[in-house]
Amino acid sequence: MIELMILGFLAEGPLHGYRLRERMEQLHGHARAISDGTLYPAISRLVAQGLVRSDSAPGRAGAAKRMLSLTEVGRDSLQQRLREADGHDITDGHRFMVVLAFLSLLPEPTERDEVLRRRLQFLSEPAGFFYDGDHPLRADELDDPYRRGILVSARATSRAERAWLTEMLEGSSGRVAP
Repeated sequence: MIELMILGFLAEGPLHGYRLRERMEQLHGHARAISDGTLYPAISRLVAQGLVRSDSAPGRAGAAKRMLSLTEVGRDSLQQRLREADGHDITDGHRFMVVLAFLSLLPEPTERDEVLRRRLQFLSEPAGFFYDGDHPLRADELDDPYRRGILVSARATSRAERAWLTEMLEGSSGRVAP
């Protein structure tokens, strides 16, 4: 996700490392701070792969800053990563929000729709958090009000997201594929 965020934000225009980290933290949430020890090695990997370009630019008080920009190869890699989003990129809500933040960078509506369909399929499958043996417990079967709150909130969030996904897919293609 770190690399996807780097590529995605640089697709919007060149950034200094500090500004890039600010945007990443705003998207990823302040509860999940992005350290220099995570960010800069990821940038170095992307530079070594030719996906990102790093140039020196004048900074304050004469200290040079690194200006990062996306290469054409980097743009192609970003689009491929978005196209192929699957597994945890679809099932983990936080990871999916990162994918969703940059999904409009895919040029073809059908490619964007495929990603949305994978998420909708995942959300349409029955899921449970708490079990009695193999039986998933419903909210009304729980005595613990906090666990019940988890289920009520998750159900409402899932319902809202499924409605939005369906609306997006119907507006794009006129129908929702099974």
